[in-house]
Amino acid sequence: MNITPDGVSQSCRVRTAIVCLGFLVGFTIIFSRLFFLQVVQSNKGALQAQGQHFESIEVKGNRGLIVDRHGSTYAINVDAPSVYARKKDIQQQAHVLRKLSTLIDVPVSSLRKKMKGKGSSIQLKRKLTSKEVEAIQASNLPGITVKMESQRFYPKGTSLAHLLGFAGRDSQGLEGLEWHFDSYLQGKKQTVQFQRDASRGRIALVSDHGLRPYQGFRITLTIDEVIQFIAEQELDDAMRRTKAKRGTVLIMDPNTGAILAWALRPVFDPNHYQDWPRELYVNRAVTDPYEPGSTLKVLLAAAALNEGKKTPDELIYCGDGEMSIAGTKMHDLKQHGWMTLKEAVTHSSNICMVKVALSLGAEKVYDYLRAFGFGQKTEIDLPGESAGLLKAIDDWDGLTLSSLAIGQGISVTPIQLLTAISAVANGGSLYRPFVVSRVEDPRGNLVMEQNVQMRREPITYETSEMLKEMLANVVSQGTGKQAALMDYEVGGKTGTAQKAKKGARGYSSTKFIGSFVGFVPVDQPQLAILVVIDEPEGKGYGGEVAAPVFRKVAEKSLQHLMIAPKHGGFVRVAGLF
Repeated sequence: MNITPDGVSQSCRVRTAIVCLGFLVGFTIIFSRLFFLQVVQSNKGALQAQGQHFESIEVKGNRGLIVDRHGSTYAINVDAPSVYARKKDIQQQAHVLRKLSTLIDVPVSSLRKKMKGKGSSIQLKRKLTSKEVEAIQASNLPGITVKMESQRFYPKGTSLAHLLGFAGRDSQGLEGLEWHFDSYLQGKKQTVQFQRDASRGRIALVSDHGLRPYQGFRITLTIDEVIQFIAEQELDDAMRRTKAKRGTVLIMDPNTGAILAWALRPVFDPNHYQDWPRELYVNRAVTDPYEPGSTLKVLLAAAALNEGKKTPDELIYCGDGEMSIAGTKMHDLKQHGWMTLKEAVTHSSNICMVKVALSLGAEKVYDYLRAFGFGQKTEIDLPGESAGLLKAIDDWDGLTLSSLAIGQGISVTPIQLLTAISAVANGGSLYRPFVVSRVEDPRGNLVMEQNVQMRREPITYETSEMLKEMLANVVSQGTGKQAALMDYEVGGKTGTAQKAKKGARGYSSTKFIGSFVGFVPVDQPQLAILVVIDEPEGKGYGGEVAAPVFRKVAEKSLQHLMIAPKHGGFVRVAGLF
């Protein structure tokens, strides 16, 4: 053993040096790590620490309101209870789901399917009733909880369903106005921060950075709730009476294009849209064109008068109810000899109107139908609009002109026809129809306002006046007698159209569309109304199935709007919108 002069062995010194070196290396590693964590990755460490004590969540504001012209609510967000399942807390899933199924009236198979979804917390049913909530809370089923959530609610149920559409569970618009104006209606998102306790429960709101989530914009419709109710009530009555397949009632202010009522049947409930067939969601008044039948004769007469080809009192030979053209025979329901144009429209003579069309010629008929808006979209502020069908003039054959004269060989949407007739009523101006009048932000600031848009003037004021007199005659003496009102003069036209056969040429002898389109009062029209009854039982003449609906809707709506009879001393003269 080597002993150093100070009495310490050399091996001991070596061991001491090694230990010291080890401590030095260890401290170097520790200090390097601390430097790395405290300096190099200081931000990351702070974020990790913050993540253990704080939670940031994104909060989304509610969708905006949809209201009628007077502020009555049609769509709103409300807090409603939903039942959720936390997968990790459910040990005996089969037992829990069987018990829950009886409490919320949902099949076990449906609950099992939902439980296979992704995520740790699964929504099993929305919009629980108070009884369901009480039953769930009393059952104390493991892993089953009830949460209050903001959900879209339509307080008037099925009313205006096709126009409104609906929003989904994630507050996104899916159909109708909810979809078309989704960018306005969507609530804005904000981030808020909560402090959490040891069990990761929220104990305090730390900061919202001075920001608050706020709801989407408020949309005001041109719809009048009372007139909408009247239209729906009378349409429902007509559907029961006629046992029709479908029905439509549209009401417009002819002086502006503003829509006052929009009623379609059959209908669905947007509060429970998933429970209804998808085909019921379709807004057929803009998407589904149909052959208008004799209602189109009004516009052929308008063209003839405007071009100076005919006058209201000019005589036309009606061929005693029969006429051959292009190898086909045209017929009238009744035999007529000589009739004036006014009488031809009053009694809806096919033969006379074919002769009127022939006197105009193909190009003029085509030009006027285009001028009245057929074969093109009205540009109404609704999704899914069809342009209808008006064949290009190069595609016409020998029968096209005569077919058009009686409302066949052309397909129009209800909104196209009502818009065109409104131009006849208001003095000759074709307006763009619209259903949204304005959009406001949550503070009441105007974001968008709909301006009345006159697209063109297909006829002159003088022609409009002559037509109004002729259409008043239809109601007082002709096929539209059942549309007449005691205290107001009505102008309008009936239509009875055979439906085209599906998958075959020609027309059905059993399926009809009965319609009536008109306006009131004749001298200063304030309401333009279209009634369409699709496939009523029997022949379904427009004067029998649709005209009575017009009469009831018009009478009640005039009373609501306080438009007094002419002899009553007050007639409203300004546009309703």
